Amino acid sequence: MGLRKYQLPQGFILGASASAWQTEGWAGKKPGQDSYIDLWYKSNPELWHDGYGPAIATDFYNRYREDIKLMAEIGLNAYRTSIDWSRFIKNYETADIDEDAAEYYGNVIDELRRNNIEPMICLEHYELPAQLFEKYGGWASKHVVELYVEYAKQAFKLYGDRVRYWFTFNEPIVIQTRAYLDAIRFPFVQDTKTAIQWSYNKILASAKAVEAYERGGYGRKIEGKIGIILNPEAVYPRSTAPHDLKAARIYDFFFNRIFLDPCVKGEFPEELIELLKNHGCMFEYNERELDIIKQNTVKILGINLYHPARVKAKNEMWNPEVPFHPSYYYDEFILPGRKMNVSRGWEIYPKIMYDMAMRIKNEYGNIKWIVTENGMGVENEHRYRDESGIIQDDYRIEFFKDHLRWLLKAIEEGSNCIGYMVWAFTDNVSPLNAFKNRYGLVEIDLENGRNRRIKKSGLWFKELLKNRYFEFKDFTPEYK
Repeated sequence: MGLRKYQLPQGFILGASASAWQTEGWAGKKPGQDSYIDLWYKSNPELWHDGYGPAIATDFYNRYREDIKLMAEIGLNAYRTSIDWSRFIKNYETADIDEDAAEYYGNVIDELRRNNIEPMICLEHYELPAQLFEKYGGWASKHVVELYVEYAKQAFKLYGDRVRYWFTFNEPIVIQTRAYLDAIRFPFVQDTKTAIQWSYNKILASAKAVEAYERGGYGRKIEGKIGIILNPEAVYPRSTAPHDLKAARIYDFFFNRIFLDPCVKGEFPEELIELLKNHGCMFEYNERELDIIKQNTVKILGINLYHPARVKAKNEMWNPEVPFHPSYYYDEFILPGRKMNVSRGWEIYPKIMYDMAMRIKNEYGNIKWIVTENGMGVENEHRYRDESGIIQDDYRIEFFKDHLRWLLKAIEEGSNCIGYMVWAFTDNVSPLNAFKNRYGLVEIDLENGRNRRIKKSGLWFKELLKNRYFEFKDFTPEYK
């Protein structure tokens, strides 16, 4: 099969992503500034792979200049990370700023800009203050929504003249689905109504933050935009049979449209509302809140895409002693012969890029959007180190190329996608997995003082940024 040259569109953003909690470590944090993640780690450190957690992470707090120098060496034109709310605010009730944290984040933003790297800032990437989780139940509380909005205003005031892209949340569905829907993360409670309330309150908080940003005119001088980063999955039914199509549709309501519709269109799907009512897990709301959500939709959408979701109709009756869970309507379908990332247990199916892009174009008004995460986590990458010490991660380069070509095909067909951000810039800590699966363009050497070394994928990314094209196989199948 011949190679084809894939050219990047003019102005197309190529960058990398991370978060505060997965990189910074606890350096500079003061007593009482734990986040939800810190609380979880301290409660169950033995569950985290080899005991690694957010305590040191990649030590970005102390080494951000070194990392930004590497970003500049690779040539990144954007870097997306978060502000740790629990670090940034010293009094969560009054939104008084911690001056040391404010200076640190300002320095990071300025250092990025000095190196011609666009800072993209997310306001919450699981860094809910532990105090608010313990005192109010976290995002189950409308009071926490108000405290978040006041925090957001402080961030906008300080950095709004320097940050052009803001995101209210990263993957706002994740914590509650893992902790309250599936009960596989701290505090390990199976309570679907609480999970749904968390989702609604985050949607409300996002809308209120959008409202505060727009009303305050924080982005006017630099044509700033505010959005949200979601992780919808491209959902594929096992078959075209009505029962499988219904399973996929309901999965889509609970895991994709529950955020996509209100955040982009301003309204919840009616069928989802009926399902929530029928199963006794409808969220608490009022009409004024729904109006705020309707009037304050996002201006840009970040999408994290890794793998498809495949579902089928259930084969067995639901156990009536188990509280309602969306899997009442579906089972996971394992596609025979699927291509796998065996380290992560995820299917590799690059066409999700095209299918998601077309969905955003056709169903969500072709809103401006950006791939904010896409990457491949691999265990024991040291196996691929060559004589010069560089990890030869050709599998990651192939992963990037295959996903990018499908994204570029969608852009050719009219998708309003403005960029592609890899996860992650460096290897980093992930929930429970810690440093087990490595995602970075840059290696973090845990055996050698967490020193950094660019991998082959980072060198490839540097060439891509310089040349603005890559070569990969064409879409025409080769019949062998």
